[in-house]
Amino acid sequence: MLIFLCTLIIHQHHTKAENAICRLMGDPKHPLLSKDGDITIGGLFAFRMIETLPSLEFTQKPEPLSCSSVNLRDFRLAQTMTFAIEEINRSETLLPNISIGYKIFDTCASRLSAMSATMALMNGQEFAAGDRCNGQSPIHAIIGETESSATVILARTTGPFKIPVISHSATCECLSNRKDFPSFFRTIASDYHQSRALAYIVKHFGWTWVGAVNSDNDYGNSGMAIFLNTAQEEGICVEYSEKFYRTEPEKLLKVVNIIKQSTAKVIVAFLTSSEMSILLEQLYIQNITGLQMIGVEAWITAKRLITPTSFRVLGGSLGFSVRKLDINGFSDYVIKAFWDTAFQCSEGDGNSSQNAVICSKYQDLLVLKNYNEDVPEQRYSSNVYKAVYAVAYALHSLLQCKKQEGCEKNLTIQPLQVVEALKNVNFTVKFGDNVWFDNTGAAVAQYEVVNWQQDSDGSVQFKAVGYYDGSLPPDQRFVLNPENIIWAGGQLEKPRSVCSESCPPGTRKAAQKGRPVCCYDCITCADGEISNETDSNNCQQCPGEYWSNTENTECVLKTVEFLSFTEVMGIVLVFFSLFGVGITVLVAILFYSKKDTPIVKANNSELSFLLLFSLILCFLCSLTFIGRPTEWSCMLRHTAFGITFVLCISCVLGKTIVVLMAFRATLPGSNVMKWFGPAQQRLSVFAFTLIQVLICVLWLTISPPFPYKNMKYYKEKIILECSLGSTVGFWAVLGYIGLLAILCFILAFLARTLPDNFNEAKFITFSMLIFCAVWITFIPAYISSPGKFTVAVGIFAILASSFGLLLCIFAPKCYIILFKPEQNTKQHMMGKTQTKSY
Repeated sequence: MLIFLCTLIIHQHHTKAENAICRLMGDPKHPLLSKDGDITIGGLFAFRMIETLPSLEFTQKPEPLSCSSVNLRDFRLAQTMTFAIEEINRSETLLPNISIGYKIFDTCASRLSAMSATMALMNGQEFAAGDRCNGQSPIHAIIGETESSATVILARTTGPFKIPVISHSATCECLSNRKDFPSFFRTIASDYHQSRALAYIVKHFGWTWVGAVNSDNDYGNSGMAIFLNTAQEEGICVEYSEKFYRTEPEKLLKVVNIIKQSTAKVIVAFLTSSEMSILLEQLYIQNITGLQMIGVEAWITAKRLITPTSFRVLGGSLGFSVRKLDINGFSDYVIKAFWDTAFQCSEGDGNSSQNAVICSKYQDLLVLKNYNEDVPEQRYSSNVYKAVYAVAYALHSLLQCKKQEGCEKNLTIQPLQVVEALKNVNFTVKFGDNVWFDNTGAAVAQYEVVNWQQDSDGSVQFKAVGYYDGSLPPDQRFVLNPENIIWAGGQLEKPRSVCSESCPPGTRKAAQKGRPVCCYDCITCADGEISNETDSNNCQQCPGEYWSNTENTECVLKTVEFLSFTEVMGIVLVFFSLFGVGITVLVAILFYSKKDTPIVKANNSELSFLLLFSLILCFLCSLTFIGRPTEWSCMLRHTAFGITFVLCISCVLGKTIVVLMAFRATLPGSNVMKWFGPAQQRLSVFAFTLIQVLICVLWLTISPPFPYKNMKYYKEKIILECSLGSTVGFWAVLGYIGLLAILCFILAFLARTLPDNFNEAKFITFSMLIFCAVWITFIPAYISSPGKFTVAVGIFAILASSFGLLLCIFAPKCYIILFKPEQNTKQHMMGKTQTKSY
């Protein structure tokens, strides 16, 4: 590597240039292509890809570095640079009477050679004895490098000397730092835009689970860092993020194994074409195919990757590429004019010993002399073309060029002046693009979205399926045509790449412990909760009167439950209620038809008919408990129940008292019946009933029963029931009935042993025993029964107690009337016959 001490002395010790003597240390490094001119532009391109290091044992002077394996792409870029310079030199409007020369070096895709070439550009090649350094750079600008890492080295080296560097393809976001790289420019956009666009394309196709591989250099590391940050913002999970460099085979194998074992079907490959080439080879060897590759401009349109086997791995790849622009006249130039001007030798001249020395340094390039099939696919050529013209326009303004008068040739142009002039350039090239640099020294982000497709003849084509234009409004920058895309493996259907399948409506996502957020389980929403969208993070609680449907996708009105006339239970209860009414009516008819018989007259027939009437009302009041509760029905059912049952028990109590009074009346000298005659009996029934009526009126006045939607007992349905309003009123009504029933039971129990063939007190005792048992059992059953069963229990208690009274009191009498008419006599009733007593 050449080191020229004069530049170091100028930079580090700040001595005056005219006092420093320049001396050449080592052998000079000559450019591969060069041409003299009034102004010189440098160029750094990787003409070859493989560098061979000499022996470094230092037992003898090391041989110069040697390079091999022609890199056709960079060779075309160098041709583009010379083409643009020749075009400018012929122009009458741009830099008139000023010729541009060039010195183009081969960097051999090596950082070592790139550094050597950079130092050679910054210094002259030959010095006469005693020459002094003039402090002037021999070049005014440098076009290059191709790769970002090499460009970082170049820009850092030239930065202290303010020599402008314009790259055509170095996209690393790190180069946007104007503090570190104040004199760097590029005619391509920063990877900041491409990296974010990669995340957008992944999100656009619904891929939330991807792998990531990048080159272990400035280009790959910077670009991948931006992609990972953007992916996190967009909700994309990265299963793995690995990196390797072309000289690290162990890391490469590790990356391939990780790809092989992963579940992600999409890989974002932020690689240079060199790293992609060796990764492609290993993927093919291990038969890893069917993965959807998402690529970057560095390799997505690289012709070198197209091999007979590469389509098995890279077929269907998607990625961003530099727009393909046709430079008019360039195709003809690379066939003839270039070889006549730049390479002034031919294969035929190689027999001459003199020409053999001149031509030997690019002997391997001569085979490309008649090859130009790749020219239309050269996507970076337009960037080199713009870079050369940008320098020309900057110099045009600095040299105060005028169309008729030409340029000021005597002006001394410092590199820093060129840097400042480049910041202000704004022009349009012949193929229509407007060229200018933003505040980071980069161009506007404009990409084509290309897709690896195979034609019918088996050739691989890079088909444009969309674009990204950073100059447009945000909602118009990214356009894709999915119908034109061929996917990995030649499939027409888009691949799926997710860690977990989407959670359907009715479920929510539950993160898996220790895994990325894209990995989750789908948990069904709890009852009463819904999710009506895919991949819902939470379930929503339904409002009070709503409940979730069976799929948990929407809230529906809760089922309203009440005991209705149409359901089986309601029909059965209505039947027994009407059956009780019918039986009671038949008994009443029978008694009315036999009203003059002794058994009907006994114990006051008037009370018997009133009791039968009250029993009919008791059976009918049970119907008020069936049906949809309303404000009126709630008040009616409780008051009707309370009043009718008090009426019924009052009648039974009256009959019991009559039995007792009748026995007292048979004793000598007793005149008790006059105190409890028919008028008193009617009055007692009325009085007992009136008390219950007053209790009910007071209850309805203070806090009456009302319909109530009970949503606490069942979560999934509403129980429509009658709220008691005042619980004190309810228990007062029930307690009064119970008080009368107990009193009646006690009196009947005391009169059960009275001597009579037909002692009615016995039957009243049984009836009151059943009545009390039913209602004592009713209370806990009523409290514990849910929903409509509460009402059913109440109706059952009413019917059971009513049937108990009807059967116990009237069934024996009906039996005698219908089947034992001989016992229906006054003598038998008075116990004066020898018949079995009942």
